[in-house]
Amino acid sequence: MSSVLYDTPGPRAKRRNVVYTIVFLAAFALVGWWVLAALDAKNQLDADKWSPFVTDSRTWTTYLLPGLTETLKAAGLSILIALPLGAVLGIGRLSDHRWVRVPSGAIVEFFRAIPVLLLMIFANQIYRQFTTVSSDFRPLYAVVTGLVLYNASVIAEVVRAGVLSLPRGQGDAAEALGMRKGQTMLYVLLPQAVTVMLPALVSQLVVIVKDTALGGAMLGFAELLSQNREITANYGANTIATLTVIALIFIALNFALTSCAGWLEKRLRQGKKSASVALPAQAGPAEVKTKTISGA
Repeated sequence: MSSVLYDTPGPRAKRRNVVYTIVFLAAFALVGWWVLAALDAKNQLDADKWSPFVTDSRTWTTYLLPGLTETLKAAGLSILIALPLGAVLGIGRLSDHRWVRVPSGAIVEFFRAIPVLLLMIFANQIYRQFTTVSSDFRPLYAVVTGLVLYNASVIAEVVRAGVLSLPRGQGDAAEALGMRKGQTMLYVLLPQAVTVMLPALVSQLVVIVKDTALGGAMLGFAELLSQNREITANYGANTIATLTVIALIFIALNFALTSCAGWLEKRLRQGKKSASVALPAQAGPAEVKTKTISGA
């Protein structure tokens, strides 16, 4: 079906698309073969380099699963804190009060401009010098702090853009009904903006999960990627095999996250469609009176 932005391809275009697809798949297969050949030439495909992940359960119970647990812990805490904080900052940037709007904007612009790794390192030094946080928990606290400060600022902009993308008539209608600005934002604008914001929010949540690896690289946080060093040290030079397995775990984790978000977005859209279906109109008082008079 043709539309303003898309024309249905004709026979020649369909044949051309098939040719392009075949060429792309062939090129992809050629690159894959070249990579595997290069790995085999370096003995990276030998069974002994992959066997620790298949034959030795201690690789999983001692290193990978504990590392995955720490990754999920840091990401979960960061998400739980960053989402409401980002929503508050985003709403604050939309406030009519200058004393709320300006500080919210300053916080967002400040922390959004600083690399998340720098925030983690800075937070780690603050916890080291000015608090009594144990060294066992300090890396986790620093990672969560850096992720929250940076991602809350990004989420605030997502929330602000989502609310501003709604038709202006939504807010005007709520104000016409006598709703205050806070009630309009909470009960009218935000629920409608959630569907618009969801893809960007999911992308940011995936970023949070991946950025936990920065803490392992610089702060000694025992997350999933940092287990590469331990596995390599205990099972020999199988760095590529270890990194491949860890990458597959991250892919599965983020795929599960995006799948859940896609299911949630579908449910929200279905709920909006069902709520917008018009109910059968019932006879009003004027119609009843008319029928009565005509019947008389």
